[in-house]
Amino acid sequence: MSDFDAFLEIRRQAAQAYVNGQAGPLDRLAATACPATFFPPRGGREEGADWVASVYARDAGSFLEGGETTLEILHSDADGDLAYWTGLQHATVRFAGQDEPVEMHLRVTELFRHEDGGWKLIHRHADPLAKAPAA
Repeated sequence: MSDFDAFLEIRRQAAQAYVNGQAGPLDRLAATACPATFFPPRGGREEGADWVASVYARDAGSFLEGGETTLEILHSDADGDLAYWTGLQHATVRFAGQDEPVEMHLRVTELFRHEDGGWKLIHRHADPLAKAPAA
């Protein structure tokens, strides 16, 4: 098992904490140096390491305890100081003001760079998984 494969378990734990409103584990994985970008599921783009980290923290605050998530990794690799994974994120989350949990299915690509002795998230692109149109 490579150090990046071991890191992906830490990434999974950070995702689980995130959907329960806890930004700290993801904050420890977020890049502290630029470039850093985030293309969120609702659209748009966020740029700059400090700004992206603040957006992650703000967005984590949207979730309440009781969420569950899994990362379905389709491809991943690391070469030198860069690494990535791409796949799907499936989640059932709870939001303030909503009685029922909400299911989320996202297509995700994340890029990492070795920074300060560990892997740091430098780019996340997540968008809703839509059903393919009928042929």
